[in-house]
Amino acid sequence: MNCTSIKTRRVSSLELSLEELIDECSIDFQNNSILAITSKVISLCEGNVLDIKEADKESLITAESDYYLSAEHSKYGHHFTITDNTLIAGAGIDESNGKDVYILWPKDAQKTANTIRRYIMQKHKLTNFGVIVTDSTCQPLRLGTTGIVLAHSGFLALRNYIGTPDLFGRPFGVTQSNISGGLAAAAVVVMGEGAESTPLCLIKDIPFVDFQKTDPSEEELASMRITLEDDLFEPFLSNAYWKRGHRHG
Repeated sequence: MNCTSIKTRRVSSLELSLEELIDECSIDFQNNSILAITSKVISLCEGNVLDIKEADKESLITAESDYYLSAEHSKYGHHFTITDNTLIAGAGIDESNGKDVYILWPKDAQKTANTIRRYIMQKHKLTNFGVIVTDSTCQPLRLGTTGIVLAHSGFLALRNYIGTPDLFGRPFGVTQSNISGGLAAAAVVVMGEGAESTPLCLIKDIPFVDFQKTDPSEEELASMRITLEDDLFEPFLSNAYWKRGHRHG
């Protein structure tokens, strides 16, 4: 696998469209490759930001999350949330690399992934191509951040091992490999977390990826999610002091 970060101009809110930003970079797009895009640069291009002076972050987190934990339940004063079926600090709202603004998550990361994939395929006459939207988060009992995927398009996100034999012929019972999540983690390492100004990453040489020529179906997207009741970490998540947020009313 080859991951190459792509440097862009420093992007301000509504300065240019995401398509214009990508075109500026003169990327050598090829078949059977995937473009990773940070959620932050998507939000900046679509203007999904709020002036810090005009917004209260605690109220904003409540509005943008499905469920949230009050800061009083966090050692470091963070508001942990469940937002769009993702455990994430502060509903993904960030202040870094934005000038005096809170940068929210993209308005519709999946729609953006689908739209950009089709745009690149048409413009560069490709037949197989993928897009992922990334962010970063922390893992329990591990220091540092790792990349996660918020949306994918153009390839199968999961590889199902259930029913296939292991090295000793025993069938796997539950194992599915999150291909999209692994690609996001690799891309975020290359793109960096600071002032690198590399919010794009082209991923090539990925023979383990099964490309598809359509947007992921609703059934496929639903299959990637798991209910709290069925989650491996349910004993921990269910015992947290969750409050209901106001996302989607």
